[in-house]
Amino acid sequence: MKTFSFTALALALAACGGQKQEAAPAAASEASAASAPTAAAEKKEIVIGTTVGDFGDMVKEQIEPLLKEKGYSVRLVEFTDYVRPNLALAEGELDVNVFQHKPYLDNFKAEHKLDITEVFQVPTAPLGLYPGKLASLDDVKEGSTVSAPNDPSNFARALVMLDELGWIKLKEGVNPLTASKADIAENPKNIQIVELEAAQLPRSRQDVDFAVVNGNYAMSSGMKLTETLFQEPSFAYVNWAAVKTADKDSQWVKDVSDAYNSEAFKSYAHKRFAGYKYPASWGENAVTGAQAEAASAASATK
Repeated sequence: MKTFSFTALALALAACGGQKQEAAPAAASEASAASAPTAAAEKKEIVIGTTVGDFGDMVKEQIEPLLKEKGYSVRLVEFTDYVRPNLALAEGELDVNVFQHKPYLDNFKAEHKLDITEVFQVPTAPLGLYPGKLASLDDVKEGSTVSAPNDPSNFARALVMLDELGWIKLKEGVNPLTASKADIAENPKNIQIVELEAAQLPRSRQDVDFAVVNGNYAMSSGMKLTETLFQEPSFAYVNWAAVKTADKDSQWVKDVSDAYNSEAFKSYAHKRFAGYKYPASWGENAVTGAQAEAASAASATK
């Protein structure tokens, strides 16, 4: 299997109307400004947007209680697509969203000219190849069908996985973040790749031989990580929380980040989401290439 290097990526790797008033004395104005609470300190409700499933569960089960302890109320908005959460964030309907990896965020905000940025990572289920009508990697045959997410960054990940499996061969030197069907150099088994909305991939398994499914949708559909026939070894796609750039240094953003990085949340995540890939700041993702290969081989036998 050919292995792509993601190290550089991982390191690379969030006027009021009315009558005029006489000007107040400068000293009084300065005193008033000094005593006025900041916008961040006044914030009482935090609106968090996630995709349905594990990220929403994290908010409901752990993050909301932790933030309530700090005096905030939390409102969760769950989405079934990868487009609306960033638009809603940029439009002010959300304060923070949690659902995407950095390559997707970078591409999306550049395409739509959004002033949003990543701020901290969250536990993430890896992208995996799951059985459909065929139950084993050894069952792959001429013309086998494989469903895959249709958004460009996740489709590129799917192609890299198929290349690593040896089912297709990508052109030499192709950028793994932007790989497309045009970059397939060889397809010896004539693999038929069926592009679908990510939320539809779990259901697609009854119609295709194999399915490349995003971790959050796999988990929300009752699938298990132990069902995967192959998982991507890279840690470059651990997901990020994003906020409007103007908010990134706000106290409430720090409080949300602290909740996601607290010892209480870490303990919860290790038990509730075993097998996930964790934030780099937790210091738990330093696996070698050999370990990644061994983990992938082990999953293929389950």
